[in-house]
Amino acid sequence: MRLTDFWQRMAEHFGETYADSFAHDHVMSGLGGRTVHEALAAGWEAKDIWRVVCDVMEVPAHKR
Repeated sequence: MRLTDFWQRMAEHFGETYADSFAHDHVMSGLGGRTVHEALAAGWEAKDIWRVVCDVMEVPAHKR
C-alpha cells in the first residue's frame, strides 16, 4: 500500500481533519505503543499500520 492510499483511507474513514488528529494522538498497542505518525517514522509499512487501525477502530470489512 502506498502512503497516499493509506492517508486516503484514513480520510475516508475518519474525515480529513480527524484523520490527522487520530494519527497524531491515538497510541495503539498493536503498533508497539506508538501513534500512526510514530509508527511511520519508525519504518512500519503503511499496510500493516492500516490493519492495526482497522482492528482497533473496528473498520467495516468492506473498507479494509
